[in-house]
Amino acid sequence: MIVLESITKTYVLGKESVNVLNDITLTIEQGEFVAIMGPSGSGKSTLMNMIGCLDKPTAGNYFLSGENVSHYNENELARVRNQSIGFVFQQFHLLPRLSALKNVELPMIYAGVSKSERQARAEEALMKVGLSDRMDHLPNALSGGQKQRVAIARAIVNKPKIILADEPTGALDSKTSIDIMEQFRELNEEEGVTVIIVTHESEVAEYAKRTIFVRDGMIQIPSASIMGVSE
Repeated sequence: MIVLESITKTYVLGKESVNVLNDITLTIEQGEFVAIMGPSGSGKSTLMNMIGCLDKPTAGNYFLSGENVSHYNENELARVRNQSIGFVFQQFHLLPRLSALKNVELPMIYAGVSKSERQARAEEALMKVGLSDRMDHLPNALSGGQKQRVAIARAIVNKPKIILADEPTGALDSKTSIDIMEQFRELNEEEGVTVIIVTHESEVAEYAKRTIFVRDGMIQIPSASIMGVSE
């Protein structure tokens, strides 16, 4: 499903070129649950952005469901993101003046879904994450765990093949983190969604069926020196 072939990402800062990803080759099959770990500055977030079609490689090829998306323009990448990928972030990124229901409806507006269908699908997604009694609440009336559940509902409402989560438990307490990770496990095991989580927490990575370690822009063989590293 996800195939990266010799992916390199270079940023030009003034007269200096900085290689953030160096010759990354990686395959993630449909239905996998994968964690990406590495120290701050290792390139793991850039790798997630590449997988999520938020950035394009400087060199190499990226195949997503058989499509070579490496050289897509911004409109084409936006289409792929909207149709195939759901995003969950550490800081939730909910619009404060919209209810939980309206926040979940947003991706469907961009997808051109009718109002009645948007509402029905948003209600179904919120029920799925256990927030049937919080649909009309604004974000400031929700706990951190509830906000993250709204973010997960928003991520799954278009029925994506892939969920990408960047430090999804970073702003949550331990008990709430467990609840959220169980939510991801359920999406993976019961619905077959491919889940990819970027984290620096080994407890979070343990939920995944495979862990990929990144250091200095390259994929490494697991070692004790990488485990448990903090941002």
